[in-house]
Parts: sequence; structure tokens; C-alpha cells
Amino acid sequence: MPTRNDDIDDAPPAAPPAEPAPGRGLRRHVRGGWVLLAACVVAAAAVGGVALALTGGGDAPAAAAPADGLHHTAVEAADSAEQCGKGWLHPRPGLQVFDVHNIATGAAEVYLTDSSGALLGEVDGLGPGTTRSIRVRLGKGSYRFRCLVEETDAVSGPTVRIASGPAKSGPAVRPVNQHDVIPPTLTYQKWVAKGFKDVLGKVGDLKSAVDGGDLAAARRAWLPAHLAYTRLGGAYGAFGDLGDAVDGTDAGIAGGVHAKDFTGFHRVEYGLWHGQSAKELQGPTDRLADDLRRLSDQWSTTRMDPLDTGLRAHEITEDSIQLDLTGRSDFGSGTSLATARAGLDGTAELLDVLRPLLAPRDPALPRLDAAVKAAKADLDALHKDGGWRAPRTLSRTRRERVDADFGDLAEQLAPVAVIFDIRRTS
Repeated sequence: MPTRNDDIDDAPPAAPPAEPAPGRGLRRHVRGGWVLLAACVVAAAAVGGVALALTGGGDAPAAAAPADGLHHTAVEAADSAEQCGKGWLHPRPGLQVFDVHNIATGAAEVYLTDSSGALLGEVDGLGPGTTRSIRVRLGKGSYRFRCLVEETDAVSGPTVRIASGPAKSGPAVRPVNQHDVIPPTLTYQKWVAKGFKDVLGKVGDLKSAVDGGDLAAARRAWLPAHLAYTRLGGAYGAFGDLGDAVDGTDAGIAGGVHAKDFTGFHRVEYGLWHGQSAKELQGPTDRLADDLRRLSDQWSTTRMDPLDTGLRAHEITEDSIQLDLTGRSDFGSGTSLATARAGLDGTAELLDVLRPLLAPRDPALPRLDAAVKAAKADLDALHKDGGWRAPRTLSRTRRERVDADFGDLAEQLAPVAVIFDIRRTS
């Protein structure tokens, strides 16, 4: 897990970002420049889960007299086994820092592994002539650096043994490869295909109500249809432009809610709760149904990137924090908390398909499961106590509780994205 020295904001997790989010699933995580909440990163490391000790800052020379008070060891990154990890001459246990300097002519990835191959720390995109640090806690055992310089074969440095100290190092994670993640990704794709049938049926009910001029029935049908689609959240990254047309907001669209480019569930929602007639809503509803049919038809030939399967578990909750808990995804129905609740179902489904790989790698998985359960329970309690309401109508105590639920869940999900980051192996 990338660890940063960012200050943790004490404000509620639902505070909106500086720029409006255009829709769900559009943020991408890029190794070396992680788009994760800083609070998630710091807290995940603090609970001693599977977070990897990796700096997230820019390249900087190794400090001659480190202000952190830790023991620093300067080591080299190179494209030869003799020089990969060179400089580690006096192994010692405990919390320490390795200042990794790239002497190769190309950018490098550098991993510090134990004898089982589990990763204790890594740097990615380390430019030639630059230095970055790995902060790690080592115990009794054998370790070595592995260097992967671009356009060269991976090499492993000499094995270094620590003869004393704690029995375990950590935290560490056994990496997954693309072949590991393909089976759960295919399982999830089949689940999404079945989910589309439910979505299409419910959107058919919505369309029938609008075509029949029964707007009260249409308002009742809108939410079940939208929630059925929301539960497919783990697949949004593969939906492309059609996904934006189906569930995007008006953010960034000239003309906002009145623009012809504003389409999908939220366009229909806006009309249903802002006095538009059935005739005015027939076009947007027909477009929604058509786009969903096209999306469903395309899904049979779509292939999800296995990397997305792990990333989306965190991104769904990130979307809920930025869009649903703030009310940004509410265009009149007051049901954005119901959307957040459906997102929890989508997250739980992703965790279930990933569980065989996740369970042996994440010792904090029971806490993650508990966080999902707590968030579900608190939203369900709100629904039972007066039905779905806009976040702004909640009491301060209840809103803070929901915000805390999702903040904690985001923290627990952050390591999942790291565990399923597909790393280069050769």
C-alpha cells in the first residue's frame, strides 16, 4: 500500500471534491500515482493489514542525516543481478528505510521480497539517476531485492539473511498475477450478464408506465430499475461511453439538466420529479431503454480487464462518498442513499468472487466484511425509519454515522486495490 505523509482531514468523508464528478467509474488508478483517499492509505497502514510500505512522493536524494530517526540503507536498482540491491551489507531487524537509487538507463520497478516471494515494499517508475525510499519492518528471515528495468529482463539480487529479531516481518502480501485473477473476473462477468436481464425488465416497467401516461407508476418504477443497474458497479469500467450515457450526471455538460446530451437514469429522474409530462419523458425513457439493450448486447463480447476487478471494489465506495452521500447523484427523487446501499451490494458481490484469492492475502478481511455489514445495517435502518430521504434531511448524528461507515469501509477496501495490482514478473 502506498504510504504518504499527507495529513488526514478531520472533516466528514462525504465532503465534495473541488471539481464535480461526471459519473460513476470514471476515475482510474495508475500505479505510481494512486488515486486513493489519503485517509484510506494512512489508516490501512495503521491497522497493520496488508499495506505495502512504499513512498508515494516524488523522487528525491537520500537524506544524509534522516530526520525520521530510522536506520537508512542506500541500495542500488540495476539490470544486473550483481548490482540489484547492492549496498545492503549490514542486515538488521526492525523498522528501517531503504533508499533505492536507480543506476540503470531506464525506469525501474523494485520489489523487496521475503523467501516466500511476498512483497514487503516496492517502488514503481523509478527514473534513471533518481532515488526513492522503501520503509519496511523486517524480522528474522531471508530477503532479496528484485529489479525490473524497462526493456530488460527481471533480475534478483543476492539473498540477505537476518538471524535475529521478531519471527515475522510485515506487513507483506503475496502478489497475484493476471492468470490468478482471470477466473474470478470471468465469474463476475457472467453475474453481470444475468444482472442485465433484471435491469432490462425493470426499465421495461418504467417505460411502460411513461408510455401509458402514469407518472406516479413511473416514479415508483424508476428506483428499482436504477438500483438494479447500480448493483453492477464493478463492471462500469468496461461500459465505456454507453455507461456514461446510462448513468452519467450533468456535470461538465453545457446546459446542464436541460441539455440534449444529458441522458440516462438521471435525465428521466429529473423529469419525473420536476413536473415534466409523460410526452416530454418518452424520448429520454426510450433512449435509456435502447442504450441499456445495446449495453447488454455488447456485454457478451466485452472482456473486463482483470486489473479492474480488484480496483472497482474500492472505486464503488469512493463513488458513493463523492456522489451519493453528498446528494450529487440526486436529481429529484431523494434516493441517493438507496443508490449507496445498492453500491454496497455490488461491492459485496465483488468481494465474494475475489475471496478465494483475498482470504490468504488479507488478514484484515474479517474487519472489511464487518465494515460492509455495518454500512448496510445503518442504511437499512434509515430506510425503515421513514423511507429513503435525501442526505441533507438527515439529522447530524445520523449523517455523521453514515459518513463514518463509508469512510471506514473505504479504508478497509484500500488494500484490496493494492493486492490485485498486477505486477510485472519477468
